[in-house]
Amino acid sequence: MTNLVFGIITIVICALLVLTAGNLFFKREKYTTAVLLLVLVGLILRVYVGTDFYLHEWDERYHALVAKNLMQHPLTPTLYDHPILSYDYRNWTANHIWVHKQPVPLWSMALSMFFFGVNEIALRIPSIILSTIAIFFTYKIGALIFGREVGFIAAFLHSIHGLSIELTGGRISTDHIDIFFAFFTELAVLFALFYKTRNGDRKYLCLMGISIGIAILCKWLPALIVLPVWLLLVLDKDSQLSYRKIAVDLVMVILIVFTVFIPWQLYIHTAFPLEAAFESEYNIRHLFEGLEGHGKPFYYHINKIRIQYGELIYIPLLWWIWKSMVKGLRKKETIWLAFSCWLFIPLTFFSFAQTKMQAYTFIAAPVLFIITAVFWRYLRIRKPAHKWGQWISTVFVFLLLLLPVRYSIERIKPFSLQDRTPDWVENIKQLESIVKDQEKTILFGTDRPIETMFYCDNIIAYARLPEMTTIDSLIKEGFKVYVLDESGMVKPYQKR
Repeated sequence: MTNLVFGIITIVICALLVLTAGNLFFKREKYTTAVLLLVLVGLILRVYVGTDFYLHEWDERYHALVAKNLMQHPLTPTLYDHPILSYDYRNWTANHIWVHKQPVPLWSMALSMFFFGVNEIALRIPSIILSTIAIFFTYKIGALIFGREVGFIAAFLHSIHGLSIELTGGRISTDHIDIFFAFFTELAVLFALFYKTRNGDRKYLCLMGISIGIAILCKWLPALIVLPVWLLLVLDKDSQLSYRKIAVDLVMVILIVFTVFIPWQLYIHTAFPLEAAFESEYNIRHLFEGLEGHGKPFYYHINKIRIQYGELIYIPLLWWIWKSMVKGLRKKETIWLAFSCWLFIPLTFFSFAQTKMQAYTFIAAPVLFIITAVFWRYLRIRKPAHKWGQWISTVFVFLLLLLPVRYSIERIKPFSLQDRTPDWVENIKQLESIVKDQEKTILFGTDRPIETMFYCDNIIAYARLPEMTTIDSLIKEGFKVYVLDESGMVKPYQKR
């Protein structure tokens, strides 16, 4: 019941803030206050989801344990920090050296836990902060190109976006990694816009290159999508930049990007050659194989966007394609093509890739919010000649905003009676007192070995029970061995 009351209060507060932002401040041209209220709405929703007091199964628990271990040795990412059983270095769910993901999100989570303690909330603080700031980025990008009203509506859609909120709270796969990846990709696009609107100021070019490099260090090379977006922005018909300057600056930004992300790649291939080589090859296999049960049909992402952005999203998209053809190709307004590039290159690329997951196209989320907002404004301004046309237009105006709200509530689950403080977390935390803080302690038979090692500092946990000869040798080495029996009780191992 507590979660239900908390959820209702959260939704009511957010609804009042949205109405206040739109009706009280935006209409009175107090744009900064209006947008900050939307940012506050996004923060409240993300904090609400981020206060699940347990680690989620995929993939948050693995990211959490690796980040915890990085607190002790930032340049050596490990899952099992001290593996005492043999392992397959190719199995990212149970190996030792862990280079399955790029380091920036993991370092950030480790830093947060260094300051705020090893717990679920500290783990999620960086994602909550970045995901919330990204709402303002969406407003700024939309406002710079299409005006404040478009920016405001796009920011609203971003603030209540269900997928973004779930990723921030670690509830679904790829979680914090994709939040970081999308944040730095969008930040790079924002710097690209500043570069264009401020006469090619190379300060923003450097910041764009650094942001792209950091984005690559969050997930990988799809962050390079910003480069063609930047090129199309600066090639727009109203651009005052010479082709020579654009060419020189393109070389410069590429050098900056490589300077940022290459050192870590060289380091891991030198320090951990087996693991790094395998992960590089594994990344390529995503394109040609449906790995880990994530093989999906070609239309998977096209189908998913109706769930993630509202069922009517296809209509704004078709309208946008038509407008891009007219304005971008015929009138040389390549800004429209830049936004199309930001959306359709990732959408096409990940549609052809054999391994598909719902957040793979999340880096294109801001442009989908902006496209929806531009179409929403078009419907409001356009005056159909017939009453039936006006009625249909009005219905679309409301549904373009209401359907994403409904989706957001479905994902956030504020009205459910879910247990957000499950007993198994407390049971794991009590293990340390049971084993009396012994330094060399092993627990066999638990179905939550990763969570156990996150919550308990002195326990090495495994799901499987090895052969008795292995256990006997571990005991001779000075390890204290415990097993979790069928009743869930932790008992010292006794030789049979």
